[in-house]
Amino acid sequence: MTLRVVFMGTPEFSVPALSEIMAAGHQVTAVYAQPPRPAGRGMEPRKSPVHRFAEAAGVPVLTPQTLKGEAEQRTFAAHAADVAVVAAYGLLLPKAVLDAPRLGCLNLHASALPRWRGAAPIQRAIMAGDATTAMMIMRMEEGLDTGPVCLAENVPIGADTTAGELHDRLSRLGGDLIVRALAALERGILTETPQPAAGVTYAAKISKDEARIDFDRPARDVHNRIRGLSPHPGAWFEAGPEGKRERIKVLASTLAHDVTPVEAPGTVLDDQLTVSCGSSAIGILEVQRAGKKPMTVKEFLRGFPLPPGTRIA
Repeated sequence: MTLRVVFMGTPEFSVPALSEIMAAGHQVTAVYAQPPRPAGRGMEPRKSPVHRFAEAAGVPVLTPQTLKGEAEQRTFAAHAADVAVVAAYGLLLPKAVLDAPRLGCLNLHASALPRWRGAAPIQRAIMAGDATTAMMIMRMEEGLDTGPVCLAENVPIGADTTAGELHDRLSRLGGDLIVRALAALERGILTETPQPAAGVTYAAKISKDEARIDFDRPARDVHNRIRGLSPHPGAWFEAGPEGKRERIKVLASTLAHDVTPVEAPGTVLDDQLTVSCGSSAIGILEVQRAGKKPMTVKEFLRGFPLPPGTRIA
């Protein structure tokens, strides 16, 4: 037996789940994704990764601006889906949509709920210094990520793990978990565990003003901010002569152990771009200049010298 599935997702994170659902033999009757957005130098409308994948697979793609209207809700109900699978779609589902599939709606969420409900759970977990996270399949309710958990698998977060690395790991795991969840749903044995009332935190969207590195913070906080925002949007500092200061994005760093700098925060301490912080220091490992490809700090310093004693901010 196979299920009739409506898949709802937009970014690259969601593609493995859609791919695995199709590979398992389920009938994906429609895919919902965010509308094409202007992107690139020409700012031409660009289809999302899920949109492109579904079109290549011959699955109809719908890109409504909203699901609140009666017409959109009638269209959704007409798919006669057994289940809807939601993975980083980007729109809240109104009750009429949640109630339309015969077996409800399942959501892939990249955190150990109820910790980090909301839009940016991967980044927030790393920025907070969490040592573990999880990939979860939950049954959707009208609340924001409040529904009961059906399947979960914990994932450790390494001391230097970036958001990009964790994103890829959780994305692949999500594809595996959703197929297991659908198999259990088919057989009527998918269990549901209510989320604990304690320990709720919210993962707000990343704002632009969070990306600038504050070297007055302790080194561990600075390191967590850098890896939590790598590769996108990227934590950054400014350096260079007055009037020609340049924004440098930091893609990788490490804690500089056994360093107790007496220099002011933001001071370059050596010829390897170790930088003092509010306490201790960090070593910057990989950077990216505007319009350039990522490069190691050694490559960067050959074209952009920052000798010891230089202040960056």
